[in-house]
Amino acid sequence: MKFSVFQTSQIGGRKRNEDRMGYTYSKSSAIFLVADGLGGHPDGDVASQLGLRVVMSKFRTHACPNIDKVSNFLTEAMTDVHESLVAYAVSHSMVDTPSTTMVVVIVQDGFAHMGHCGDSRGYLIRQGEVLTRTQDHSVLVRDGGLGVDSGLELPSRHTLFSCLGACSVPFIEVAKPVPLRFGDRLLLCSDGLWDSVTETDIVQAMQDSKVSEATTALVNLALHNGGPRSDNVTALTVRWEETDNPAR
Repeated sequence: MKFSVFQTSQIGGRKRNEDRMGYTYSKSSAIFLVADGLGGHPDGDVASQLGLRVVMSKFRTHACPNIDKVSNFLTEAMTDVHESLVAYAVSHSMVDTPSTTMVVVIVQDGFAHMGHCGDSRGYLIRQGEVLTRTQDHSVLVRDGGLGVDSGLELPSRHTLFSCLGACSVPFIEVAKPVPLRFGDRLLLCSDGLWDSVTETDIVQAMQDSKVSEATTALVNLALHNGGPRSDNVTALTVRWEETDNPAR
């Protein structure tokens, strides 16, 4: 595998950073992750850190060197995070369970496998266009029926119907694998980034040949647009540098 990667997380205007990010790889499989601990819940930073640790540990155990049945792995790994958060709350006699959103991408055999829960996003950008991205698990995005003339108060797009650690069983969504082409960009980010920039901003930034410069510029723009009350802003960018396989 040939890829370049860069990650950064900034606290913004918050008192602490509840985002976490990370990546690791074996000889023929790589995993990338961003988690965003929920504000308004206890120990959001603990939730995202625990989530990162659980998923990465599972990957290191199962990537020998490939992951068998990647889609199943993604679902099981995030389910493990959810169960670990519930267990943490019980062991600490907590009324509310620490919760986190999460987006995970595994790259293997030239394909990107993307899974998520909540509103941390994953983008696949190819030749100046968003080829695919995750759909937020928020009430406003998925209600499908409310309009500006409905007479009903619209919920915030940050009102989630699923996250890891919630009282209900989480909705974990895994997309169909997508074959990667030389130069493709994968962007994983928390809502502190995508809520403060446009999709056009994202695409323009990702055209920079260096992932470090592209990611830094995008995060700085989100911090600037968010102002003194900016949320935590976290982004992890991957540039695929493997020569195209004609068979895909």
